[in-house]
Amino acid sequence: MLVIEQLSKKFGDLTAVDAVSLAIPKGQMVGVIGRSGAGKSTLLRMINRLTDPSTGTIVNDGQDITALKGRDLRLWRASCAMIFQQFNLVERMDVLTNVMVGRIAHTGFLRSMSRSFTDEDRTRAIEALDRLDLAPQALQRAGTLSGGQQQRVAIAKALVQNPRIMLADEPIASLDPANATRVMDALREINRTDGLTVLVNLHTLDTARAYCERIIAMRDGRVHFDGTPEALTTERVRQIYGTDTLGADIDESVTSTAITDVSSQPARQAVGA
Repeated sequence: MLVIEQLSKKFGDLTAVDAVSLAIPKGQMVGVIGRSGAGKSTLLRMINRLTDPSTGTIVNDGQDITALKGRDLRLWRASCAMIFQQFNLVERMDVLTNVMVGRIAHTGFLRSMSRSFTDEDRTRAIEALDRLDLAPQALQRAGTLSGGQQQRVAIAKALVQNPRIMLADEPIASLDPANATRVMDALREINRTDGLTVLVNLHTLDTARAYCERIIAMRDGRVHFDGTPEALTTERVRQIYGTDTLGADIDESVTSTAITDVSSQPARQAVGA
C-alpha cells in the first residue's frame, strides 16, 4: 500500500500541495481531478520523487520513499513509472530504442546512452510495443508517429521499467478523443492485467468516472473529495466545481464553492480498502 501522510510542498510563499493524506491500496486505479494549479502534478511528482516534499512522508510497503537517495532513489523512480503529457521521447530516435531507454535504471546511464542494450532488453521492449499494438512501428523514428501513438510508446517505455506503480500526468490532455480512448484503455488494461497501481491526473470528469474506481478531487493544494465514481453525484460536482456537467473540462468550469475538506481523514482509511 502507498501511504501519504500530511504531504506538503511550498514554492516560496505558494503552497502547491497542502497537508494531503491518502492511502492507496495495491492495484487500485485512481483518477486525480482538478483545475490547473490545484496541485495534481506536484502531488504525482512528489510520489515519484522528481520533486522533494517540504513536509510529510511517502511510504510504500513499509519503505520510506521520502528518505531514499542515490541508487535506491533511482530504483524507486523506475518502480514508480511516470508518464507525461509531453511524451518525453527522443523524436529522432527509433521507437524501439526509445522504449529500451526505459531500462536505464537497470542497465546504467552509459550503456543506455551508448545504446548497448541486451537481447533481454530488446525482447522486453518488443513485447511492450506489441502489447500496445505498436510492434510494426518499432523501427520508425518516434517523431513520425501521431500524438496518440507517441503516448502509447511512452507507456511501453514505462512498462519495461518493470514498475509496481504507474503515474500518468495529464496523459490525454493533448490528444483527440479517439487517441485519448486508446491511451486510457491501455492504462486500464495494464491496471487490470498486471495488477499495477495506477494514478492518473485528468481534466475531464466523465473520463475519471468511466475508467477509475476511485476519484480524488483537488483544489488549492488540498483534497476536497475522495470517493467512488458513484459518490461523485451531480450535486457534489456542483458543490466542487460549480457545474452540473460531469463531462465538463475542469480547467474551464471550476468555481469557488467546495464541499467539506476531507484531507484531514486518517491516511489509512482508503476507499475500498
